[in-house]
Amino acid sequence: MTYHPQTFSRFFTFLFIGMMTIAPVGCGSSPPPTESSGQSTVEKNDVDDARPETEASSSETGPKKRTFRPVQLGDSSAHEHDHDGHDAESHRNMEDVMTALKPLQVVLGNWNGITKNKVNDFNGMEAVDWVWDLKTDPHQPALVFHSPMGNYVKTARMTYLADRDTFQLTTTDVNDEEKIYEGGFTKEVEDVPGDDKKLQRTFELTFEQISPPEVKKLGRVKLRQIDNNRYQMELADRRGKNWHVADIVACQREGTSFALSDTDYGDKTCIISQGLGTIAVNYEGKTFYVCCSGCKAAFEEDPQKWIARMEERKMK
Repeated sequence: MTYHPQTFSRFFTFLFIGMMTIAPVGCGSSPPPTESSGQSTVEKNDVDDARPETEASSSETGPKKRTFRPVQLGDSSAHEHDHDGHDAESHRNMEDVMTALKPLQVVLGNWNGITKNKVNDFNGMEAVDWVWDLKTDPHQPALVFHSPMGNYVKTARMTYLADRDTFQLTTTDVNDEEKIYEGGFTKEVEDVPGDDKKLQRTFELTFEQISPPEVKKLGRVKLRQIDNNRYQMELADRRGKNWHVADIVACQREGTSFALSDTDYGDKTCIISQGLGTIAVNYEGKTFYVCCSGCKAAFEEDPQKWIARMEERKMK
């Protein structure tokens, strides 16, 4: 083979140029900018297209959880609602109790009692003072009496349990033992004309002892209203299947009846019990009337409350 220098030179020149042209592809360099940008855009869009959907779902889920979450303890609005509801319920209970006791408030006032049985060769004498009690438990008013020299019962508290539709009588005896009785009318309240042509209140309430259950003495109490100025308290215990009357305390009012709820009281209606007011009380230059020392104490403690309730009654 004949050697030609020019041909050999051209061969190496072409070889060198070809190697230089192939080298950028053969080495591990980055792809061209245009191709790299396009590939990255597709991959990024694939992620971004998925991400908004996930974020939108998360965004929708979040508010729903906040909207439907349970009311937390200590929530002020819930507390306010419960408080208002509780107050309304207590107010209704108080009104129900006072309505049930209103026909019985003929007993309000001072009474002198005498036992049927002899005590130390003499009939026992008692002094009884019935009043409204609106302070011991404001949501559970009661008619109460105190008889410091009582031969059987020193104190008595009579109220009405609205949720059970029954009357309750709580007493303390001469030994300071407490007894609880429950019962109802064995003779309904009735107003009948008396000899003086005036209506006389009559009724009979019978209570049976429920606590303490093991004590049977004085297991039954009957409160029997004969007329406006006389009532009896009958005390009995059970002997076998029968009741045995232990004693009867007959009470006579010191004055005339002033507690019946008639229609001619006018401005002298008790602002609390709506019976006949006999005691004047003053507030902000105005005179109101109450029927007993218990109502007087309740009015003086919170006069605005009772005046507001009086105004509510006028609106009905």
